[in-house]
Amino acid sequence: MSAPTTSTALVEWVRDGVGDMLRDLEEYVRLETPSDDPVALAAGRDWVVSWIERRLGAPASARTEPGAPHGDTVVLDYPGTGAGTGAGTVLILAHYDTVWPVGTLAELPFGVDGEVIRGPGVFDMKAGLVQAVWALRAIHAGGLACPPVRFVLNGDEEIGSPASRPVIEECCRDAAAVLVFEASADGAVKTARKGVGLFDVTLTGIEAHAGLDPTAGASAVTALAEFVTAATALTDVAAGTTVNVGVIAGGTRPNVTAGSARAHLDVRVADEAEAARVERALTAWRPADPRVTVRLDGGWNRPVMTRTPAVAGLYERARALAATLGLDLRETAVGGASDGNFAAALGVPVLDGFGAVGGGAHARHEHATVPGMIERSALAAAVLTSLADGGADLPAAG
Repeated sequence: MSAPTTSTALVEWVRDGVGDMLRDLEEYVRLETPSDDPVALAAGRDWVVSWIERRLGAPASARTEPGAPHGDTVVLDYPGTGAGTGAGTVLILAHYDTVWPVGTLAELPFGVDGEVIRGPGVFDMKAGLVQAVWALRAIHAGGLACPPVRFVLNGDEEIGSPASRPVIEECCRDAAAVLVFEASADGAVKTARKGVGLFDVTLTGIEAHAGLDPTAGASAVTALAEFVTAATALTDVAAGTTVNVGVIAGGTRPNVTAGSARAHLDVRVADEAEAARVERALTAWRPADPRVTVRLDGGWNRPVMTRTPAVAGLYERARALAATLGLDLRETAVGGASDGNFAAALGVPVLDGFGAVGGGAHARHEHATVPGMIERSALAAAVLTSLADGGADLPAAG
């Protein structure tokens, strides 16, 4: 393959190597990595590290932060090249865990049918990491400038990144930009994401015989019904706020006044003011029967990712480079959260959803596309080299 020195040449270089890129993806997808299987996650982590080293060479530094009982977080640092040796570090965020249990591959095997790639985790988000690595391969093949790159690869993203969050935040603090290779939204990158709150409410009442002594008890289930009504009333769709009481349980028998009840909530907000409003209301809520006590647990799993001027500037850079490839790179705001939320909350420019083009995240029709992998790899290469110190946007032809 000839050295790619222009935007269009980057596309051609990746297209020429698409067979190897798809073989990388197949090998990756065949390693099932559910978030709740430490043995499978360890195997996936080891494969990812060895594969990146095979494709990019040994990193300047590498460390693994333990994430037990879930997946570890791997941090790999690669130095800048050419004019990018003095540039700020660009962080590449990607998770290697998936929602699919071991054994899913037997039901949903990896396969390429024309331009469509299928397999568990292919869209969310194994294709994204493959694209990122091939973007760097394209840069190196062309002798182009590249800023220092830091891979942060975690194995607990699908369960809220409980162990990896502090590692991600530490690694982001000195970053010039963060590229999150999560799946795209119908091809659009994500420049805003909602914050997510996960709350549990536990109600404790007084048990009594519901027929013989109906006034002696204090029903936690009745209080739970009141809570569900009050909590869901906090929803304000116009403000981007949703409160979903997704799981409830309570009581023991029909003829016993319920002594306990509980609920699990998912809250999504588009700004921090709404987060504060909802949390205040949940904390202050009390049931009509004062004999029922309330305990609220949980909190904000991910902060709001706001479309700041820095985020907008990074998007505009990517959009302009996409145009040189004949691509219309759209942006969108979504209700889902990612590890990009952590980076954005620190004020770092973030471009999320830079990964696979396709659909069906967490669903059996999950898929990515071959043209999307080619185009996004080339675009990522163009964005990275444009972020190098002294690097200029690549021309469309030459």
